[in-house]
Amino acid sequence: MDTIGQLLLAYVAVLGFGLIINIPRRALNIAGWIGTLTWGFYLIVQVFDGGVVLGSFVGSVGIGVLSNVAAHYKKMPSIIFNIPSLVSFVPGSQAYQMVRNFALGKYVTAMGFTLQVVMITGAIALGFLIAELLNRLISFCILQWQRMKIE
Repeated sequence: MDTIGQLLLAYVAVLGFGLIINIPRRALNIAGWIGTLTWGFYLIVQVFDGGVVLGSFVGSVGIGVLSNVAAHYKKMPSIIFNIPSLVSFVPGSQAYQMVRNFALGKYVTAMGFTLQVVMITGAIALGFLIAELLNRLISFCILQWQRMKIE
């Protein structure tokens, strides 16, 4: 029930954040499913002891690729699907602990949390970069396949 509960809460979190930032209603369900699927990817990485950073990387690659597919399907910008789906991966608790420990004067602990925040956000950014490269590779391959089919 723990995994199913996490996936259900991921869907609800994406829907809630999508409503807060006012994405179009017709994009909410697909954004929710993208967030749920990518959180599932994150959980699979966790089962195989991949760590939070690798899980965030895999999840952000999934968000980037699936958002592009959804954008073509719905004829909307992919950012509409990217932003709400990403809400589950933001290292908010680590950032809070970082600021808290700096304020309390526990600098060594705070630096540990700072490193976690930097690594997770870097993994998310790198994941989106790789996703963009994959999207361009996929579209190039489709274009080449269509050209070969015509000739």
